[in-house]
Amino acid sequence: MLLNNNLTSTEIQPWFIPIDILQVICTAFAVILALIFLFIIIFEKTCHTIPMLLVANSFLADFVFGCAMLFLAAFSLRNDLMQIQFYDTWCLFQGCMSHMSVAIQNYSYLLQAIYRYISILYPTRLYYQSFRFQMFLICLTWICSIIYSIPLILTNQIQYHVNDQTCQMPLNFSFITIFNVTYAYLLPMTTIILLYWKMVRYVHGMNQRVLPVNTVLRAQRDLKMIRRIVILVIILVALGLPYTIFIFMSFFTAPPKYSFRIAFIFVDGSLASVMIVLFQFTEPLKTSLSKMIRKRPTVIVPTMT
Repeated sequence: MLLNNNLTSTEIQPWFIPIDILQVICTAFAVILALIFLFIIIFEKTCHTIPMLLVANSFLADFVFGCAMLFLAAFSLRNDLMQIQFYDTWCLFQGCMSHMSVAIQNYSYLLQAIYRYISILYPTRLYYQSFRFQMFLICLTWICSIIYSIPLILTNQIQYHVNDQTCQMPLNFSFITIFNVTYAYLLPMTTIILLYWKMVRYVHGMNQRVLPVNTVLRAQRDLKMIRRIVILVIILVALGLPYTIFIFMSFFTAPPKYSFRIAFIFVDGSLASVMIVLFQFTEPLKTSLSKMIRKRPTVIVPTMT
């Protein structure tokens, strides 16, 4: 693909700059939160558990996705302020990173759901709940997501869109578009919903059998955690709905002129919202942060002799 390194003036709408600034703020906020939460999990010993490992993986995925979207938002803001159309390999790279990282993000939530599913239905199979197996799954999802992004590069799917001042895969009816939607969105999210449905049925069946109280309470706790993951998925689906609508619209007709600008307002907003909700749903992280805030340095007062 040839790069357009000539600075060419372009038409700027009055609402472009405020929206660009809002997107930069949302993505920067999400990136900062992800870093803070990751550092707390790393340095707080009470957070060194398998469930928190999976949460840390989600925060890391959110951090990478947030960085990709932050650079794209900053790129749009710069071009809009200068009223030019210009792109380079960095823009194309960030466009590819946004697709790769959103897949990693969605599969990180799926890994949390799978862990809870295994702990309820197969509590005696400790190997599948072990650190080694969970790290294997984490590495597998990252490797598969990286490989998934390679066809986007080889087929020059990431293109510069002048009206939206961004580098993204064009919205049209093609095999690569259907594969992208299926792999990055439909597969992980529908699997999470399916696991939640099966766990609800299983826990309801447990209530009708005579089982130890601890077993029932643990199953109910794990069901509560996966219910929270489903809430995260619902937030992502709801705020990502404009992008989804534009994709399906492109199968039959041309999407709106500023489709990516409109869609990314909600995508960037969902990233910031998910960071806050994920923090609220992670009790060990909340407890650790609360202890750090309340902790006061000890002041030693010298005694008079």
